[in-house]
Amino acid sequence: METFKSFESKLYTVNDHSFTDIALELFRFQAANNPLYKTFIHHLSIDPNGVKTLEEIPFFPISFFKTHSVQTGAWQPQTVFTSSGTTGSVTSRHFVRDLDFYLRHSQRCFESFFGPLSDYHFLALLPSYLERQGSSLIAMMDHFIRESQSPWSAFYLQDVDKLLRDLEALRRDHRKVILWGVSFALLDLAERAPRDLRPFMIFETGGMKGRKKEMTRQELHGILSDAFRVETIYSEYGMTELLSQGYTRGGTAFQGAPAMRVIGRDLTDPMRKGLLDETCGINVIDLANVDSIAFIETEDLGRVFADKTFEILGRMDNSDVRGCNLLVG
Repeated sequence: METFKSFESKLYTVNDHSFTDIALELFRFQAANNPLYKTFIHHLSIDPNGVKTLEEIPFFPISFFKTHSVQTGAWQPQTVFTSSGTTGSVTSRHFVRDLDFYLRHSQRCFESFFGPLSDYHFLALLPSYLERQGSSLIAMMDHFIRESQSPWSAFYLQDVDKLLRDLEALRRDHRKVILWGVSFALLDLAERAPRDLRPFMIFETGGMKGRKKEMTRQELHGILSDAFRVETIYSEYGMTELLSQGYTRGGTAFQGAPAMRVIGRDLTDPMRKGLLDETCGINVIDLANVDSIAFIETEDLGRVFADKTFEILGRMDNSDVRGCNLLVG
């Protein structure tokens, strides 16, 4: 793999049969060209040429995004995505070489699950993200809104009354409607203005951001389903340090995008990987992270299943309170 473009062509042909070969090729490339990762592997006394399986790949602790510029190769970032955090906390920074690639890739991730953006109106209720700089979610949603080419697609910050009026007007429209909201804002809407939102699609993401008490994802979906009288609540899994997203299609199990794979690790021995059907630490392979690091040891707790779906159970002890901290019962 000599250039980003040559790898991008492989990224969109990846499937269950080719994923391992592409991931191992990317691992060897990053082990040689990412100075931080190279040093990390050296301290583990691992020979990259001896790594033959996904489980043998050393995963890079996500905390390094808070303290270092994590880059493969030498280049100037086009943008920097930053994480949300509690007041005074150190936030993660993901240096992005090509913003347009991220936007196009996020579109491919979404469309691999739900079809063309042009089939939808996107109504975005994301107050905590709109109120700060550097949100990858806002960049993605702004792209979705523009690419939908819908006069109704828009962000809503404080004007919930307009959001409700627009939803009512769209009942008669032929396009599908997605109400995409941060979890605490959707709960606020459910408490303030419960109503029948069938047949709209409701997507929750981002957790409570310290605005409300934590609850299981099942509890959250139950409250939203009852308030809005919809059978299915959808969820998006993404983070500052990833360029790919995963989604649920109902229930609490996420499916990663084609370029994404989740591997469970033992909570006391991070080198023991490949755990299934039990509580574990979540490691993520994101092949889209070719310019940063594709193999990330997150601070999320979860469960990984044989069909490659996964659940997020919460955050590990002493981890920062961030977006992916909903619990699953």
